[in-house]
Amino acid sequence: MSAHPTSRRSLSLLAAAATFGLLAATTACTSTKTSAGDGTEISLVKAGKLTTCTHLPYSPFQFKKGNQIVGFDVDLVDAVAKELDVEQEIVDTPFEGIQSGQALNANKCDVAAAGMTITDTREENLDFSDPYFEATQALLVKKENDYASMADLKGKKLGVQQATTGAKYGQDNGDGVEIVEFEDIALLLTAVKTGQVDAAIHDNGALFDYVKKNPKTKVTTEFDTGEQYGIGVQTGDDALRKQVNDVIAKIKSDGTYDKIYKKWFGKAPESAQ
Repeated sequence: MSAHPTSRRSLSLLAAAATFGLLAATTACTSTKTSAGDGTEISLVKAGKLTTCTHLPYSPFQFKKGNQIVGFDVDLVDAVAKELDVEQEIVDTPFEGIQSGQALNANKCDVAAAGMTITDTREENLDFSDPYFEATQALLVKKENDYASMADLKGKKLGVQQATTGAKYGQDNGDGVEIVEFEDIALLLTAVKTGQVDAAIHDNGALFDYVKKNPKTKVTTEFDTGEQYGIGVQTGDDALRKQVNDVIAKIKSDGTYDKIYKKWFGKAPESAQ
């Protein structure tokens, strides 16, 4: 049975309105920004914003200070945002979704900056910038304990943060060690402090920062894993990745990187010493 002309007109208007709404929504969530460097057009999730996915807290790379999110990674991405003439906006999201590329693929953010080690597995899920930080794994214990190796922890509980390189190192090398997983580093560090676990393995930068504020804990050893952090972008987003790389190179050459490093770690990076 044919629809009444008025009904057809109403349906047409509704269809047009729906199409317009879809276009408006698409325009609202994606804008094109010309880079400050070579004029390349870069697509961003939000107009006027460089949106960063991270997982809080991860001091001194990114953490809350009052109402602000601050840290080493924050300052680094701010430099990229400045070059693009936009502001950084930070989204706190689970680390699993960051390192798997899901957050980027869902257009939750433009870049992922979460103290994230470049690994072959992660490179299957997202594209990394050039390395911007040297890291390795370290062991955190209570002040009165002297566990300094995986052998020392046989029959003991070792805390790890899930989906991290520390978790993989513990699982691969912890023969006879009970691995206890935690969703984030805050829970992991508290577990050491309260005795839920005998030790924790995680990136050295974060653990040394924690020890400074928690003198009842200490780092007993570092494992030479030769890790490097990178900023992640969606697979194939070569324009944005190039912009990030250009900024990393620029701030390393003009001394800005060393200033940011000293601000958060209290010393210049080893390459500058």
